Amino acid sequence: MPDFSELSDFLRSRRAALTPEEIGLPQLAERRRVPGLRREEVALAAGLSVTHYTRLEQGRAQQVSDSVLDAIARTLRLTPDEHGHLMDLARPEPAASRRPPAPRAAHADQGVRQLIDSFADTPALVLDRRNDVLAWNAMGHLLLALHLDLDAPEHPARRPNLTRMLFLDERTRALYPRWQEEAQLAVASLRLVAGRHPHDKQLAELVGELTVNSEEFARRWAKHPVRTCVAGTKELDHPLVGALELSFQSLLVPGPADQRVIAYTARPGSGSDAGLRLLAATLLTDPRSGSTGERSPRVP
Repeated sequence: MPDFSELSDFLRSRRAALTPEEIGLPQLAERRRVPGLRREEVALAAGLSVTHYTRLEQGRAQQVSDSVLDAIARTLRLTPDEHGHLMDLARPEPAASRRPPAPRAAHADQGVRQLIDSFADTPALVLDRRNDVLAWNAMGHLLLALHLDLDAPEHPARRPNLTRMLFLDERTRALYPRWQEEAQLAVASLRLVAGRHPHDKQLAELVGELTVNSEEFARRWAKHPVRTCVAGTKELDHPLVGALELSFQSLLVPGPADQRVIAYTARPGSGSDAGLRLLAATLLTDPRSGSTGERSPRVP
């Protein structure tokens, strides 16, 4: 039988964040023992029987219709990402019929490697769905992980993982002046992936590792944030070139392995554009810039 505990936790977290007034129900005079909506109130507002909603939240409902899930999503004011996540949790793929998960030792396709290497002045990486770095070009390495070996993605045993680095690596944490926002977005994105791939053992191992070793990750994970992250802006405080504001774009690589390319760019003529050009210049002036070791002082 599928495990619906994630569905139960998600629904409880969302109704706990709302009040009766927010969904158009009157606030009764009696004192409420717990904050948020009761199951009865969610059922009433969604046009469902209390029994039906309770069975769903307890993981005892089978073959839930789109109309029921849509009504719950509207009642709980779910975002489009959260609505999709609700669908994933309510209809998990049976373990017996699932496709084999992408192995951790997977490597980026050679053509994709050549593609990102052709981005001479543009930092770029290839990631799997767990945020393992399968490949990066020299600029991607310098931008995000100059304290790691350039060839680290080639070795599964020490392959970097961007989410693990964000929470457990102090140098990565120092790279992001708005670390709290980065952390929240990373957890929300990982939640979305976990909902889509509930049988991915290696993904579950990553979540378990982060939950045990980072109280900040565990606290955020327990609140069930959900949000997709395919494009946006990141602020960095880079140890070589200082403050950067970069746009990033994520492009899905066709195929069953759920790999994607992420590239970082700066607005032409901006200070961040100059910073990227200075970073690229280190590759020309110091061929060793792609390896570990002492770095030159920050470029003014």
